[in-house]
Order: sequence, then C-alpha cells, then structure tokens
Amino acid sequence: MYSEAREVSRDTLPVIPVGGLCSSNPAERQAVGNALRAACSETGFFYCVDHGVPQGLIEAVLAESRAFFALPADAKAALDKARSPCNRGYEPLRNQTLEAGAPPDLKEGFYIGAEQREEDAVHFNQGPNQWPRDMTGFRPAMMAYFSALTIVAERLMRGIALSLGLEESFFDLFCRDPQATLRLLHYPPQPPDPQPGEKGCGAHTDFGGLTLLLQDENGGLQVRGPDDAWIHATPVPGSFVVNLGDMIARWTNDRYRSTLHRVVNISGKDRYSVPFFHSGNPDYVISCLPGCLAPGESPRYPVVTVQEHLREMYQRTYGR
Repeated sequence: MYSEAREVSRDTLPVIPVGGLCSSNPAERQAVGNALRAACSETGFFYCVDHGVPQGLIEAVLAESRAFFALPADAKAALDKARSPCNRGYEPLRNQTLEAGAPPDLKEGFYIGAEQREEDAVHFNQGPNQWPRDMTGFRPAMMAYFSALTIVAERLMRGIALSLGLEESFFDLFCRDPQATLRLLHYPPQPPDPQPGEKGCGAHTDFGGLTLLLQDENGGLQVRGPDDAWIHATPVPGSFVVNLGDMIARWTNDRYRSTLHRVVNISGKDRYSVPFFHSGNPDYVISCLPGCLAPGESPRYPVVTVQEHLREMYQRTYGR
C-alpha cells in the first residue's frame, strides 16, 4: 500500500446544499453564501449537493467514459490531443507529471471544450473537439453535461459573490462566454510496488476558477488539510467535489484558498472521475476584489486578464 496514504487527517470536507441559490428568498441565498465563505476560506474544497444535475445524465457520462477508455489503444491514439491545436482529445497513460520530481502520473485522460470551429477561435485553448467514432451516445452525453455544469458553475459564482459581500450579479460578466474544459480521467489501480512518489495524480493546485469533480464509487482523491495531513475526499453519492483554483486565490488576495490535492488509487479497482474546469471569460480582468484588502494592505498580485493568468500558469508548469 502507498505509504503516504497513512498520513490522513480526521477532518472531513463540508457538504453544502446549493439549491438555496435558486430560492426567491434572499435569506436562503445568503445562507448558502455564508456556508461557501467558511469552506472557501478554510479548505477551498467542499461537497456540492442539491445541484440540480439529473442523476441519469451523471450515470451516462460515467458509462460513456468507461466505454471510451476500454477502446483499443489505436482507437484512442487516433484522437491524441497532441494533434489538436487547442488541447482537445486523448492524453495517454503517464503523459503528465503534476508533482515536481515525481514519476509521471498513473492516469489517462480525454479533453473536451465548448464546440467551436478552428477558424472562429480567438483565444487560448479554443477550437474544435475530437470525437470517437462509433460511440453514438458519447458526444450528446458529454455536451449535455458540459452545458449542465456550466449552469452550476455560474450559480456557484453568484454564491461566491454573496460570500464576499458583493452583489449577486458581480461575476455575471466573468461567466459570459466562459473558457471551460471537461476532462475524463481513468486511473488504473495503484501497483503493489509503485515507484517512489508514484501516484495516480501528483500533488498540485488547479489553475483557473472553479473545478467541479464527479467521482465514481472508488475513492482516491486526497486534499491537503490545514494541519498539512491529507484528507480523504471519500465519494459522496450525488455530489460534486468543488475546489477553488489559483485564479480565485489571486482574485481574493489569498483570502480564499487554492489547495493542494492529489489522487492515490489504492482501491484495487479502476477509478474514473470527470473534472469540469470553469475559468470564465478569457478577456475578463482579474484584480483584487473589493473587501479583500485589510487597511494598509496591498494586492499581492498584478492585474491580469483570465487568459494572461492561464498562460502564466501553463508557462510556469509546462514551460510552454
């Protein structure tokens, strides 16, 4: 068994029902904002329930994901994202290393974005998707899920506005025509004799705004707690695990946390998960938010656009 998995905190992540954000009662919406403020400032992670995404759609996405990763290697390789000008398509096993000095991550993935023709793309990572042949349910399920998660992310941003004492509509322009990525992931079981430091996914923070993670029943996600021990984010049926990315931490002058997390698949089974990364409008300007500076305090980060921030993160992580 992976030795570091014993370094586990007894803490748990908060569970936040977010349906109140749809209420006509301002007090119910603010109650969700208050719960988000506590979670975002303490761990930067929480379980999101009562989100309104149909369970049938969630099950379809997981089923299609399992079917895709079961395809022959040559069928997946034909969709290699290295051939895509906008980082869309298949990423082979052990192709990414997210933790410096560690072996490559023990996972394979598939990247999907908003549908757009290459000739219409004007921003980083925009363009057409690649789709597997002979999987007639794959594309409809993924695009329906992409749309559903976009709505949930926009609703959560209204809750985060309330959590910061801002008008609910404060982030509406940020959420207009957002840059977002849906990523299917497959983690084979952790080998009984892993290389030193080998994991399904190395410890890292996310680059952008919000990440909404769908997990299957096999655990593996671990979150760095305030005491520096790892918290097991045990799968909660019907939930998404939501975390804040580096851009939100930057935006709030680190009042809200972008927290280290990793995956160690010691379930003995294949693990499937589906993160949805919502980073907002590429041209939106990110500067320190009102109320996030104490008297006499200065912003820790320069003003940038969403696209400039993401490029900076990619350059820092991948050297490109």
